[in-house]
Amino acid sequence: MEKTALGASGLNVSKICLGTMTFGEQNTEAEAHSQLDYAFERGINFIDTAEMYPVMPRAETQGSTERYIGTWLKKSGLRDKVVLATKAAGPNPNLTWVRDGKQNLDAASLRAAVETSLQRLQTDHIDLYQLHWPSRNTPIFGSTVFNPENERDCVAIEDTLAALGDLIKEGKIGAIGVSNESSWGVSEFIKQAELKGLPRIASIQNLYNLTARHYETSLLDETCFRENVGLLAYSPLAFGQLTGKYHDDPKAHGRLTIFPPSWSPRYLRPSVLEAVAQYTRLARDNGMTPTQLALAWCYSRWFVASTIIGATTLTQLKENIDAFEVKLAPEVVEAVNAIHARITNPGQ
Repeated sequence: MEKTALGASGLNVSKICLGTMTFGEQNTEAEAHSQLDYAFERGINFIDTAEMYPVMPRAETQGSTERYIGTWLKKSGLRDKVVLATKAAGPNPNLTWVRDGKQNLDAASLRAAVETSLQRLQTDHIDLYQLHWPSRNTPIFGSTVFNPENERDCVAIEDTLAALGDLIKEGKIGAIGVSNESSWGVSEFIKQAELKGLPRIASIQNLYNLTARHYETSLLDETCFRENVGLLAYSPLAFGQLTGKYHDDPKAHGRLTIFPPSWSPRYLRPSVLEAVAQYTRLARDNGMTPTQLALAWCYSRWFVASTIIGATTLTQLKENIDAFEVKLAPEVVEAVNAIHARITNPGQ
């Protein structure tokens, strides 16, 4: 498995990262351990999780994903062989059970988040610590229009960086990153770090797949390229839509059918379904599965540092990893871009 440097962090991560949000909801602890074993055997050294996982978020299961990873790390003895990433939840009035609803990315809240994650993960340090979403008002998770009427109290970016800097000095976290961020946010994190001698972000974990290519615009791609911030592409299969399974059977078992439609409405838009139908047809016309097309395309993008894949079965995980060896012909890439031109970013 190919490795790459993640920004200027000093971390060398596999080009595929194992996402774990199913652990504790759709996967048992034993199944989680099997996935981790298999991923490591295939050369994946990068594991991504979050304090709020698994999804759907529930008070009864929150933290289970980190706990399952922690028991695997202890059992396997592989802690020094993996790059471990987790995320601190930002403010959300509906997540009252995460740190008692105090998630506003200030010093006390971040310290509480890091220390509880360390306990669950059974480790003394986190290699990459990420802010799951911003403290401030910004359009995320399917909202695409900035609305100043939604302004709210938030923690200044320099204060968040200072708090993270203290945790870095104590050795509890290493590199830092952002997630679900905008170009302005990335630029502000860089500016404040440079002005005030604070830690510099190494990565951004943002949505990126065939139905959601907003990252490619100058708003993000140019910003991150010029500032050496590596993209960790999440949801490369669009919640399973790009596997083609829901196209073949709208009632297929998966996240889009076992969770309420309100959890992922963007992936149920008619324009998404039409785009998926066209990508599915393109894949099969060229002797590939839809999964192979979607992942091979994402893996091949020059600006993607690592692609975060998730699965509920080892069969799915194997196909996802095997797709790294699939090389798309230029005419297939041209056809992908033609579909994108007709149906632009329906899943953004």
